Amino acid sequence: MAGILYLVATPIGNLEDITLRALKTLKEADLIAAEDTRHSIQLLNAYDIKTPMTSYHEHNKIEKAHFLVEKLLSGLNIALITDAGTPAISDPGEELVRQAVAAGIHVSPVPGAAACICALIMSGLPTRRFSFEAFLPYDKKEREMVLEELRDRTGTIILHESPHHLKKTLKDLAAYLGEDRRICLCREITKKFEEAFNTTLKGADEYYEQNEPRGEFVLVIEGRPLGHAKKEAAQKLSELPVSEHLKIYTDQGMDEKSAMKMVAKDRGTGKREIYAAIHKNCRGEE
Repeated sequence: MAGILYLVATPIGNLEDITLRALKTLKEADLIAAEDTRHSIQLLNAYDIKTPMTSYHEHNKIEKAHFLVEKLLSGLNIALITDAGTPAISDPGEELVRQAVAAGIHVSPVPGAAACICALIMSGLPTRRFSFEAFLPYDKKEREMVLEELRDRTGTIILHESPHHLKKTLKDLAAYLGEDRRICLCREITKKFEEAFNTTLKGADEYYEQNEPRGEFVLVIEGRPLGHAKKEAAQKLSELPVSEHLKIYTDQGMDEKSAMKMVAKDRGTGKREIYAAIHKNCRGEE
């Protein structure tokens, strides 16, 4: 009978932020797969956990995942941990989970701390709708594509960033999302010098031009106001010829009568005007 792969969340700073179930799982597992065994041994020593560890990280994730899956299939229970927080989120553990699921192995989460969620709930920004992007790509073209896509998101956006790249990222975000977009920069979460800095992208850029960034950051960024997005979308539609505007809706399966109602609503005009414009175009008078 195959073993179970446990995804065990560990503290992101304060060692007391670990659950009773996480401690029990780590003690009872046959093996712990850790991103950095030298880092994780501090946590294990703090709670007198003697379970053997093996390294599982970005540079060995494919081959080591094969090895760990074989161990799971042989009946061993394995606990996967990352350096801090929940494994498999923007983390090499994603590959191990993928292979384990493909092999029919049961994967069980052991919930706990996640830096992205902690930053979101302390930011003061809307929490009902949000998306997590981890680190922006370093490749220029790919980075530009992601930034363009982020510009129109209406939900709160969460990013990770290192102190070495923070200044460039803030400038890029301001250029694509707008200088007035609100942001909360969180660092040292759950630690002694925990900080949540609420400002705008322009304010953050100016501040860190004068103050050197320290520590890893979670950036929580205000989404684009829904009303603005709707207004711009309606503006783009209203600039189309009426026939093209109508075709957008008929291509979605709407009958012509319903489509004309939608076009009239988008353009802020009456259905009669839309009908007249369409038939004028059909006679070749446009």
